[in-house]
Amino acid sequence: MRTDLPFALGEIVDDFQAVSARDRLQMLLEFSQELPDLPARLTDHPELLERVEECQSPLFLKVEVDDTPSDPDERAVHLFFHAPAESPTTKGFAGILAEGLDGATVDTIMNVPADLPGRFGLTDAVSPLRMRGMGAMLARIKHQIAALTAPAHSRPN
Repeated sequence: MRTDLPFALGEIVDDFQAVSARDRLQMLLEFSQELPDLPARLTDHPELLERVEECQSPLFLKVEVDDTPSDPDERAVHLFFHAPAESPTTKGFAGILAEGLDGATVDTIMNVPADLPGRFGLTDAVSPLRMRGMGAMLARIKHQIAALTAPAHSRPN
């Protein structure tokens, strides 16, 4: 078990590391199939989603942070992604982040190391451009969390 990752995300990394490169690709495909659909409130308002421009395929995300508890670092984060079905790699990375990070606290997600994409053992099977896309998703998640948890007077307009 990796101690520098949230428990659920660490288990996913361990599962990828425990199988062959071919099986890792199959696991990535399975994560793409398990990515939850957007709730209707976001499907009806796609303008609320942020496009992750660094992804090779269209990928949109939305981060929400619970209002309670009062300690901003202990508030739970919820992640929502939208990617087309014909983009299984991008959708698979989103599925990993959704399963590994949804419901984690602000502090937990903000401390996920930036080298996370390289820990799945996919660098030989997936293009560097797609690997950078996963890193960009994590960076955008952290950016949205920072914007949502900043004091009201310092939030961007």
